[in-house]
Amino acid sequence: MTRMVPPYISTQNLTENAPVFHKIPEVLLELLPCVLYECSTSLNLTYLSPNAQQMIGVPAYTVVSGLHSFDTDRSAESLTIAVSMAVAHAAAAAAGRPLWRHLGGGGPRLLPLPEIQIFGGGAHAGRRVDIQDFMVMALGARSFDDAVAMTAEVYRAAGELMKEGTTSRSSEQVAQQAAGMGGSVTVNVGPDVTHIQGDVLSEFAPKMAQLLADVVEHPLLRESEVARLKQDFQRQLSVQKSQPQTVARERFYQALYPDHPYGRILSTDATINSFTAEMAKKFYDDNFGAARTHIYVAGKFDPASVKTAITQSFSSWKRGTEPLIQVPTTAAKHELDVVDRPGAAQSTVYVGLPTIDPSNSDFIQLQVMNTLLGGSFGSRITANIREQKGYTYSPSSQISVRYRDAFWAEVADVTTAVTGPSIKEILYEIDRLQKTPPSDAELNGIKNYLGGIFVIQNSSRAGLIGRLQYSDLHQLGDDYLENYVQKVFAVTPDQVQQMASKYILSDRLTPSAVLGLE
Repeated sequence: MTRMVPPYISTQNLTENAPVFHKIPEVLLELLPCVLYECSTSLNLTYLSPNAQQMIGVPAYTVVSGLHSFDTDRSAESLTIAVSMAVAHAAAAAAGRPLWRHLGGGGPRLLPLPEIQIFGGGAHAGRRVDIQDFMVMALGARSFDDAVAMTAEVYRAAGELMKEGTTSRSSEQVAQQAAGMGGSVTVNVGPDVTHIQGDVLSEFAPKMAQLLADVVEHPLLRESEVARLKQDFQRQLSVQKSQPQTVARERFYQALYPDHPYGRILSTDATINSFTAEMAKKFYDDNFGAARTHIYVAGKFDPASVKTAITQSFSSWKRGTEPLIQVPTTAAKHELDVVDRPGAAQSTVYVGLPTIDPSNSDFIQLQVMNTLLGGSFGSRITANIREQKGYTYSPSSQISVRYRDAFWAEVADVTTAVTGPSIKEILYEIDRLQKTPPSDAELNGIKNYLGGIFVIQNSSRAGLIGRLQYSDLHQLGDDYLENYVQKVFAVTPDQVQQMASKYILSDRLTPSAVLGLE
C-alpha cells in the first residue's frame, strides 16, 4: 500500500487574499493502489469556445493541488511486460541471434508504417475528448523515411496558430524556454474548451505561469503562417476522410446533431481555404478573456510563489465576453444509416442515442449501467461479441458528454460478414439487461472497477486537473470528488436494470454509420 503525504486542493478567486483548502476524501487514499512521486508541476488554462458549454459569469480562478507520495507498487501489467522482454532477449541470446532477427524470423521483413498520437483522451487523459487515442499513419508513404516525415508534419500542425509565437516571443523561443524548464507547452482545441498547458519541473512553476500568460494574452497570429497551416489542415482532412472510423463517427454525430456544430466533425476544403489571419484575430478577440478562463495548477510546487506569479501575469488581462451557451436539440431516429464500401474486410458500427448529462441525479447510476453493459473489458457486450463469438477485437460503449448534453453509444470494428449479427447481439444484451437485473457478484465487480479507475485517474497531475475541469464544466459542486465513490458503491442491481430501461430505449436507438474498412 502506498504511503502518502495527505494531498490537498485549494480553490481561490484571483482577487482573494487566502485560499480555502479542501482535503481530498480519505476513501480516495484508501483505494489508491499506486501513485507516482510527483516532482513536477502541470499548469493548465481552460478557455471556453464560442459554443462553450460552461458556467456563465464565473471569473478566472485558480485551483491548486499538491500531491506526492513515496513508495510505489509495481502493477501486474508492468511486470508482465518486463518479464516478456526479458524472455525475448534470453531466447535470442540462447539462439545466438540478434533480437530483431529472432523475433522477425529468417526471411526479409518490411518495416511497419510508423504512427503517432496527435491527441490523447479517454480515461487515460482525464476525458479531455471521447476517443482515447487520435493516431496518424502515413498510408500514402513510398518509404519508411517518407512516412516518418509525413507523420512529423501532421504532429507539428496540431498546435495551430496559438503555438506560432507571441508578440514578444517566436514559436521557437516559446518552445526553447519551456524546454529549458524541463517541460513543454501544448495547445489542444475541443468542441467546448481550448486547453493551453505547460508541464515543467517544480521549481519553474512560477516561470511557466508567466510563459503561458504571454502565449494566451499576446498571440502573434501571423499572416505568413496561414498558407502553411492551410496545407497542413488539408492534408489532415484528406487522411481523416480515408479513415472509416472517422467517417462513421461523423455520420453518427450528424444523425444526433443535424442542426448543431457538434454534428460537424470534419471540415471542408472551402472552409479551410477561406481561413485568414484576420479571422483568427477576430475569433481571439471575441472569445478569449478572463471571464471564460479557469487556471489549474497540480503537482509539487510552492503555493505562495505560484499564486503571486499567476496574479501578476493574469490580473491585467481583459475580461472578454461571456461564453455563448447553445445547448443542442438532439434527434433520435430508429433507422439504419449505411455507408457501403464493397469488398471491405471490416465494418465500423455505432449504435446509440441521446441520453442524460452529468448534472442529472441519475448520471452516476447510468455510468455504472454503461460499464456493466459495454463500457469495460469485463462488460456483457464485450463478452458476447468478442470473447464468445469473435466478431471484434475491441468493442466499447461510452457516455460521451458535453455541457447539458450527452449520448450513449456502443462502438465496434467488426468483420464485414458479421455486421448484422453484431448489431443483433448488441441489441440482445440491451434487452437482456432491461428484463433482468445483474447479480450482486457481477455488479460488485463493476463497482470495484469504477471506484478504482476513479482513484487512479485522480492520482496524476493531468488526471486531477481533468477531473476538476469536468466537475466545473458540469457544475457538479465541491462535494463531487468526495461523494463519487460512495455513490457508485450505493448502486443496486435493480437500479442498473432501471437505468437500462429508462434511458437505453430500443425504439430510439440509431444503428448508424456502418462502414466497411478497405
